[in-house]
Amino acid sequence: MTRTTTTRDDEAERLRRWRLVLGGGAADGTGHELRGRDAAMDGALTALYGRQKGTDGQGTDRGRRTAGLGASAPAVARWLGDIRTYFPSSVVQVMQRDAIDRLGLSALLLEPEMLEAVEADVHLVGTLLSLNRVMPETTKETARAVVRKVVEQLEKKLATRTRATLGGALDRSARISRPRHRDIDWDRTIRANLKNYLPEHRTVVPERLIGHGRTAQSVKKDVVLCIDQSGSMAASVVYASVFGAVLASMRALDTRLVVFDTAVVDLTDQLDDPVDVLFGTQLGGGTDINRALAYCQSRITRPTETVVVLISDLYEGGIRDEMLKRVAAMKASGVQFVTLLALSDEGAPAYDRDHAAALAALGAPAFACTPDLFPDVMAAALEKRPLPIPDMAEQR
Repeated sequence: MTRTTTTRDDEAERLRRWRLVLGGGAADGTGHELRGRDAAMDGALTALYGRQKGTDGQGTDRGRRTAGLGASAPAVARWLGDIRTYFPSSVVQVMQRDAIDRLGLSALLLEPEMLEAVEADVHLVGTLLSLNRVMPETTKETARAVVRKVVEQLEKKLATRTRATLGGALDRSARISRPRHRDIDWDRTIRANLKNYLPEHRTVVPERLIGHGRTAQSVKKDVVLCIDQSGSMAASVVYASVFGAVLASMRALDTRLVVFDTAVVDLTDQLDDPVDVLFGTQLGGGTDINRALAYCQSRITRPTETVVVLISDLYEGGIRDEMLKRVAAMKASGVQFVTLLALSDEGAPAYDRDHAAALAALGAPAFACTPDLFPDVMAAALEKRPLPIPDMAEQR
């Protein structure tokens, strides 16, 4: 192949890509005609984003995309099949989200055949949960199957590392004073015996050994997950429910899961199946954090062995001062209090900055947490050491 041919092919590929981006036919300025698979991909994009005539008075097609997918169930089902054929899963999920959010296609998800055609992900689960109360019985079985598929994928991804990380934290939190050699916590032992440093020998004489305990039935921590189920917290509710089920499966932890809006619902007895937990939530509505924390506080029996995790964007509809007093009281009693603005892959959401600052002043900083970081956050809380707080600037 000559250099001229290579240059010509590179130029054609560049025009092809610009044509797919602009989506505007001959008037998009590329002069490139799409064929075969490229034409089908462009058709799928156009069905969702459409094309709009210019407003320069001459009817020029500028190729600017705008929403144009009709709300016919058969048409949308075919379109869902097309985008799964032509685009990778990550792109499919974005396009589905645009179709649901921008074009008002949520109602179509109430049809079983539509649910069978979509690409299941956390955001779709959130949408289905928000439709739970209006979903006909004929659709609920299919919806549960879709939700279960996503939950099982998440559990497979998250459970092993969570159990390993928290199991290690529980071992380390149970300190013993006469450890076997293999159980000695050398870092803490050295710190505790620094006063016995002998300069002439450049060594520390360990008068007191500190060891890692081994998790047993008597070494037990209490965990309370308190989850805001307002509409903006959908992804966090999904992840928190999965983590709740994983924590509940660990014998060394006594896990309670509470969801709230303006009412409070304790779903602890359903933790053996996170799908039941999710369908027990009701996304949307107001927020009363104070009432939720009051309920959680009333269930704490061993404050120095308890971790409370509040997952909320902190837009409080209840009594702000009372909420802060409850957090202060729990911390003063020995509770490890963690505030997560989100538990998702999307970084920090919109949140009430005044409330976040007030919690930080109480020693309970609020931050967004990814599912991958959550086990490390919980391990730090169980061991009562500083939390691995990510840089909030990087999350925006």
